[in-house]
Amino acid sequence: MPVVGSGAPRVDALSSPSETTPPKARHPAWIKSRLPSGKTFFEVRSLVHGQKLHTVCESASCPNIGECWSRRALTIMILGEICTRSCKFCDVPTGRPLPPDPDEPRRVGETLASLGLRHTVITCVDRDDLPDGGAAHWAETIRQVRAHCPDMTLEVLVGDFKGRTQDVDTVVDAGPDVLAHNLETVPRLSRQVRVQASYPRSYAVLAHAKRRGAVVKTGLMLGLGEELSEVREVLRELAGLGCDIVTLGQYLAPSRSHLPISRYLHPDEFAELRQDALALGIPHVESGPLVRSSYHADGQVEIIRSLRGRALDSRLGLASDVNA
Repeated sequence: MPVVGSGAPRVDALSSPSETTPPKARHPAWIKSRLPSGKTFFEVRSLVHGQKLHTVCESASCPNIGECWSRRALTIMILGEICTRSCKFCDVPTGRPLPPDPDEPRRVGETLASLGLRHTVITCVDRDDLPDGGAAHWAETIRQVRAHCPDMTLEVLVGDFKGRTQDVDTVVDAGPDVLAHNLETVPRLSRQVRVQASYPRSYAVLAHAKRRGAVVKTGLMLGLGEELSEVREVLRELAGLGCDIVTLGQYLAPSRSHLPISRYLHPDEFAELRQDALALGIPHVESGPLVRSSYHADGQVEIIRSLRGRALDSRLGLASDVNA
């Protein structure tokens, strides 16, 4: 199939949907997801709703919800269900959110304990209305999860805190196993895709967390009009800062009011990008059409524990050098 940047005609990813997406457009054969069904799926949904918790699986209309919930893997979304930002790819509602629920961290801990998970991901809406962007609420949630699920590995997918490193430190100091923050796209498209964010600020958050000794993770959506050469340059930059885990997935527009799909990448292209990232020294890469930030994260427990061990050894080595 034609590859953007290879001489094929290029579609403007940021033009109106009517110009790029024909009526009743169909996804290619390799874009298939499992429909929600089965006893376990409905048990998880009942538990989440009973605890009045939100999940990005539902709020962002994730195509993998059927597969993930059927194996008790889910991504809880804290700090409410209304986001203060209006990213052009995201299906989470934008508006004025309610104050954070002080009891939410406890409910999150209890819910995760009842599921008996080995690993989970927690994310959040952006809370630019809060002085610390929700960092203190994040820290309390991590502490509650640790108290209720001491053997579970925990990944937190955070916002950029408007670049305030002291708020990033609040989250890192609470001790998650992985700190994730998504770049989402290449620098050239970043401002159009993430209206209130920026690529340099997100990169700086990842770099700061890495310097603090965290295991860091990020993800990109592909098919928004980026050149593959631009993706490879981002991968080189991530390898340079020491990023531990990268996810690459196909962008799928939640509705006609969101950014249109420029093109569908073939699975072979995702496989090639994965090999490129590994060759650059990035330890773990998930790359495929249906890959999302937390897709199959529950299968990365041993990888994460190994990365945490390496990070701890590095911090101890730095401490020894300082004290020498």
